[in-house]
Amino acid sequence: MSLETLKKAKKVIGAKQTTRAIEKGMALRVYLATDADHRIVQPIRTLCAQKGLPVEEGLTMDELGRACGIEVGAAAVAIVS
Repeated sequence: MSLETLKKAKKVIGAKQTTRAIEKGMALRVYLATDADHRIVQPIRTLCAQKGLPVEEGLTMDELGRACGIEVGAAAVAIVS
């Protein structure tokens, strides 16, 4: 999924909101920043594995934040239904 798709998609931003969306079954795909704190993203990665959700990695927090139209970095973003 491209950054352009991420910009246009309905999403939640941040580790807490992403975790909530996964637990509620609303998340379709999760993006995790490569430079985010391991303690923040590892529980999300594990939860995605348990739920069978695709995880995209390879973007930095700044790149994820910009793709979401925010001025700060984002450790995690979920595309939601």
